[in-house]
Amino acid sequence: MTSHAGTPEGAYTASAEGLLVPPGRGRTLRAAAQEVTFKVTGEHSRVSSSFEVVVPPGFDVGAHVHARSEELFYVLEGELEMLAFEPRVRTGGDWRDWESPAGGRPVRAGPGTVVVVPPGCPHAFANRTGKPAKVFFQASPPPDHERYFEELIGILDRAGPPDREAIAELRARYDIEQLTPLRHGA
Repeated sequence: MTSHAGTPEGAYTASAEGLLVPPGRGRTLRAAAQEVTFKVTGEHSRVSSSFEVVVPPGFDVGAHVHARSEELFYVLEGELEMLAFEPRVRTGGDWRDWESPAGGRPVRAGPGTVVVVPPGCPHAFANRTGKPAKVFFQASPPPDHERYFEELIGILDRAGPPDREAIAELRARYDIEQLTPLRHGA
């Protein structure tokens, strides 16, 4: 197995033996609205990209759906409000009010919670607490989410409110149909 012990911060080395990414390593992108550390990319896996995401208080990714991508979320620290179902009615306001045909509602997800989102399933997460949350996130197939995160962080890192037009164009390019608005800040 290849280790990162002798490589520069964020650098990867891969071999036929596999890939080992020690704690605290990987390429990290930071903005006021989000922090994403790339753990496994399309360079290393044909199956999925994996990330560690710090979700600050007040961040709401907004309900959205992917036609082709499958995602997995594993809450590591903190608490997120999460949704992964087709609602009775897709309203454009706040997804927290959504209900599934079986009566399901968004849930508070703490450490150890796993959410799997198949293609075509509306989903969302938000940090409505006063503390950051951390989630392990996996997207398949690679590398679309890698590219998306790189471009999204660039948009969210700009001064002022998020550029909704730029985010809408970005999401359209990366198989993301936005159903409710992305929000960040208290």
